[in-house]
Amino acid sequence: MENDERNEKGRITAEETLKMLKDEGVDVTLEQAGMILEFLRKMGNMTVSNYLNKKDEKNSRLIRESEYR
Repeated sequence: MENDERNEKGRITAEETLKMLKDEGVDVTLEQAGMILEFLRKMGNMTVSNYLNKKDEKNSRLIRESEYR
């Protein structure tokens, strides 16, 4: 992978996203590619957070039983 196509954190740029989408036959503007990329990052972060929270819940003990859990 080329470093010049990625930003300082090694993340995919909007330009690279635009190229990948065009290679798949999806015609979007650079602004739209950036919005798609931002959405996918948010979804990824939520998915990882959700997974980690569920994992923590399985490993934890209940202090007191309740009707809600």
